[in-house]
Amino acid sequence: MAITILFLGPLRDLAGEQEREVAAPLDWQGLLESVGPQVADQLQQDRVNVACAGTVLADKTALAALDGDEVALLPPVSGG
Repeated sequence: MAITILFLGPLRDLAGEQEREVAAPLDWQGLLESVGPQVADQLQQDRVNVACAGTVLADKTALAALDGDEVALLPPVSGG
């Protein structure tokens, strides 16, 4: 079925959309291929986190999203 990828913050601007549905299952390599080169470049940086089914992954390269899961791409938090 499907997995929803959520693009948050500046990653949404790079992707040109807020969310995208992709086929399940989804692993790290599949995620990189699904989001396009600009977002994939950002995802490979340590400062960008990935959450799957509401849990931030300690090792985002271990992503194993299943049907119905939501994968959120979390840009670094800035504040003042």
